[in-house]
Amino acid sequence: MARAPLNVLFVCTGNSARSIMAEAIIGRIAPGKFKGYSAGSDPREEINPFAARLLKSLNFDVTQFEPKSWEQFAKVDAPPLDFVFTLCDDAANEPCPHWPGQPMSAHWGLPDPAAFVGEDVQKALAFADAYRMLNNRISIFSNLPLASLERVALQHRLDAIGTDPGMKDDAA
Repeated sequence: MARAPLNVLFVCTGNSARSIMAEAIIGRIAPGKFKGYSAGSDPREEINPFAARLLKSLNFDVTQFEPKSWEQFAKVDAPPLDFVFTLCDDAANEPCPHWPGQPMSAHWGLPDPAAFVGEDVQKALAFADAYRMLNNRISIFSNLPLASLERVALQHRLDAIGTDPGMKDDAA
């Protein structure tokens, strides 16, 4: 029996660099095991040009990524989230929307490469460093035993039934 991928949302304030890179990485590292999404509390108009350049250099199709509000993942018809990772201090400290299904959440604080001040070469290195850190963390996460992750995700979904109005309809 084929297993459905577990849904993972990566959240940053602007959704233009770290969270976009994380969405790209998980899609490459663990296709079929995880479906990655990204969003921000205050999304920018476009992907940061340094992030786009880095992803293109690593053979990612950047046309599939765009900054979006985290509010679209708090709607009843949003994909059911299993895991939510905040990647920056601003997003971790902001009041988050209510995620239907009460997914597991954790904070993976990373320096914001978009906030780096310096020459373009130094900025590019800051983005490469953020990508490396994300790649390492996502590699470790994606290599955790799938059965254990599925049990945790299922338990959170079951716990949400009866306490989450959006989940009651799904359970019926």
